[in-house]
Amino acid sequence: MPTPDALSPSFALTLAFAAVLCAGLLLKFWLASRQMRHVAQHRSAVPETFAARISLAAHQKAAAYTITKARFSLLEMALGAVVLLGWTLLGGLDALNQALMAALGGGMAQQLALLAAFVAISAAIDLPVSLYQTFVIEQRFGFNKMTPSLWLADLAKSALVGALIGLPVAALILWLMGAAGPLWWLWAWGLWMGFNLLLMVVYPTVIAPLFNKFQPLEDDSLKARVTALMQRCGFAAKGLFVMDGSRRSAHANAYFTGFGAAKRVVFYDTLLRQLSPGEVEAVLAHELGHFKHRHILKRVVSLFAMSLAGFALLGWLSTQVWFYTGLGVRPNISLNPTVAAAPNDALALLLFLLVVPVFTLFIAPLSAWISRRHEFEADAYAVAQSSGADLSSALLKLYEDNASTLTPDPVYVRFYYSHPPATERLARMTPSARS
Repeated sequence: MPTPDALSPSFALTLAFAAVLCAGLLLKFWLASRQMRHVAQHRSAVPETFAARISLAAHQKAAAYTITKARFSLLEMALGAVVLLGWTLLGGLDALNQALMAALGGGMAQQLALLAAFVAISAAIDLPVSLYQTFVIEQRFGFNKMTPSLWLADLAKSALVGALIGLPVAALILWLMGAAGPLWWLWAWGLWMGFNLLLMVVYPTVIAPLFNKFQPLEDDSLKARVTALMQRCGFAAKGLFVMDGSRRSAHANAYFTGFGAAKRVVFYDTLLRQLSPGEVEAVLAHELGHFKHRHILKRVVSLFAMSLAGFALLGWLSTQVWFYTGLGVRPNISLNPTVAAAPNDALALLLFLLVVPVFTLFIAPLSAWISRRHEFEADAYAVAQSSGADLSSALLKLYEDNASTLTPDPVYVRFYYSHPPATERLARMTPSARS
């Protein structure tokens, strides 16, 4: 592993990376501790606002579920930090790259093998975490409906789909990095955006059915009600579908999927069992509120902009030797001027993907705030288009059925929550709050 000289750009990056990683880990531990302490302190009584509709047993189950997940997240965060250090400063990625270079040389096959090996090793490390979350935590609280065979089948399908889609896209990006000149990152960004848009079109009809069954909504009364709502809101969908979410989890949801003419409305079967027709309509009206306020479009545009900035940054960093050495990797450099060096493109991609989340953690509150604001706007639209009482009732049922705590820590909420807490959402749905 390289040993950067003091005061060099490489050493400065090493120090900055280590410092920001430690600061971020301490911040996440502090936030998780606040969340656990706050929820535990309020578990003995249902908040007055919800006392008439939420039982103490349900409230305490939500508290226990929240605390259990938060405690496990501490182990996840510690493991994640250790693994990240192992890949970077402790030389794991460098060792893997050197081994594959010795075995395969320095061509495209070696670069794709490096990406594939990294993904496979990372997945193997994450495997115990996923197993514990599914078959211990979710099982303990009555949410897991998966069998080991279904879990393994999902794992195999995910790996196959990831390989069939990911490897060709990765190969194209790596080829552009080596063949498209200094502005390769602009071409790669265009390819990546085109791929994402294509995925939005084909996912509902090609990929999603590999994992779940989608049946047309058969309840004629509910279908007529939902269709009338969509017509009032000026929304056209290719179909209304029910997904067998109960095969895997007791959690409930509804969502739009697809893009353009391929848009679909999907209801979890668990949602239809738990909510009345009026409540289902209100939940759908909330989702239509996102459409009406162009939240999806705004998120896509934001994704485009952030991705462009990311590719531009990667384009510059990939040419800087200190970017590699400062993160524990020896770049492929030929000492013979007549011999071309092996490409560093796969190394640059992996290092960038590993490091960017460390340095962008501190902008998470801004993203969460924007998302919560969008949720408030969608709620307001739903109240205008359907029944506010039904939306309020539906949200409370979903909070209860999903064991979502009603008493989260305010600081934790501001940093992480993409949806406002129940108290804030329901307070805005009252006539006095809207007047």
